[in-house]
Amino acid sequence: MMMEFIPVRIYDHVQPAGYRLLVDRLWPRGVSKVNAALDGWAKTIAPSNDLREWFGHEPDKFPEFTQRYLAELDENPAVAEVIRTLQAANAPTVLLLFGAKDTSHNNAVVLADYLKAKVK
Repeated sequence: MMMEFIPVRIYDHVQPAGYRLLVDRLWPRGVSKVNAALDGWAKTIAPSNDLREWFGHEPDKFPEFTQRYLAELDENPAVAEVIRTLQAANAPTVLLLFGAKDTSHNNAVVLADYLKAKVK
């Protein structure tokens, strides 16, 4: 079964159905744990605090952020554990939930491509 990874802003009122995985290191402001209705929180594979603070959601920095974040993911042993959890959930669709306002330049976009390549 092929798994689909979809970056979704946690604040969007309409969201597709699927396994709900928060992929930010910090809990999103104003979202209650009940309303988030998460299946998991993968803060262990979110960008490091240093990288997150350096990036600051500046679109001009996104290409370098992408390279640095991919390097962090490749070095992070927690990635394998998250992948095993997703495979065990056996969900065809995984929603990578994030809090950033910019829906094109954020860690969930990078992570979706990364996981598509890793999860067979």
